[in-house]
Amino acid sequence: MDFSMSDEERAIRDTAREFIRKEVMPLEPEVLRREREHRPALERSELTELQHKAKAFGFWGLATPESDGGMDLPAVTQALISEELGRTFVPFRFGGEADNILFHANAEQRREYLEPTIAGDRLSCFAITEPGAGSDAANIKLSAVRDGDDWILNGEKTFITGGNEADFAIVVAVTDKDKGVRGGGTTAFLVDRSMGWTSEWIRVMGPGGPASLVFDNVRVPSRNILGEIGQGFELGMKWIGKGRYLIPANALGIAERVLQMAIEQANSRVTFGRPIGENQAIAWMIADSEVELEAARWLVLRAAWTVDQGADPRHSSSMAKLYGAGMVNRVVDRVLQIHGGMGYTQELPIERWYRQVRLYRIFEGTDEMQRLIISRDLLRGYTKIGGHLA
Repeated sequence: MDFSMSDEERAIRDTAREFIRKEVMPLEPEVLRREREHRPALERSELTELQHKAKAFGFWGLATPESDGGMDLPAVTQALISEELGRTFVPFRFGGEADNILFHANAEQRREYLEPTIAGDRLSCFAITEPGAGSDAANIKLSAVRDGDDWILNGEKTFITGGNEADFAIVVAVTDKDKGVRGGGTTAFLVDRSMGWTSEWIRVMGPGGPASLVFDNVRVPSRNILGEIGQGFELGMKWIGKGRYLIPANALGIAERVLQMAIEQANSRVTFGRPIGENQAIAWMIADSEVELEAARWLVLRAAWTVDQGADPRHSSSMAKLYGAGMVNRVVDRVLQIHGGMGYTQELPIERWYRQVRLYRIFEGTDEMQRLIISRDLLRGYTKIGGHLA
């Protein structure tokens, strides 16, 4: 059993780390300043410029097939890169990507939506969540009613990441109530903003913000159906499940960065004549954080490895998501405590991470949904205790 990285994995990881260190981290003071002024952390033009700099480093379309100009990296390598992205709070992401379900597009849709999205000329968002359908995604109500060769969409989507910036949305709508959501009663549509939907910011405790999308008699031509009629919920679950292990991978980078800050603080901050790191209360917070960080790391890498083996990753990804999200919340909380009053100020990014990582226990499947998946798999015999080593 070999726990080491391959030479290729290490080289890619180190190159990504160097790019983040040289090109992205220097932007952190400006990002903090802008966010204190309630301004966007990065303008779209600035993100695009960074993405093209990354392309010069060789990073473009991490998960995109090589036939579409991407790198088509294995899941383990993508997890390693996601960890590096977590080391900075600058909201940077590598370019050349498109929603995984957008690859179900037909030839015409590829030209109009997929290819421009990969090139960075178009921005998309995925819209399935509704005010009454969060964890219970099967409870969606937004309707699509056929009218000749068109479909009329009515309803609302909420908490949509990128919904304020996107110029088109992948929308899952109910097309046949009688069949039900799980029985083939939903369909995915490619809906341009110019077709009439609107968005509004949802103010949240963390940085940035999702959107509420409103569809009021929005007319969409049948040629904009993604996949097949009745395939909407299936595509939605593919979108939700594909990258679930990448969220805790990102959490690893955050936890490593803040834990290093805690170590530096513990060694340099002197109270009552000695560094605070000599106090058992502080030392044990650092020790507990390191143990949890390493435990989360191997859950994440196992989930990514499962993807690369072509096996069903849902159980391992749920464990990684559940534990990784909890881990980073606990670590950031301890690090803030170690920094005392300064950790609570906006002079340091710790309080920003504190607000940011609280979302990790909610989006892309709440803690409670991960526990439901994990327990259900065991109770119904879908998996064994010990996984592939059982």
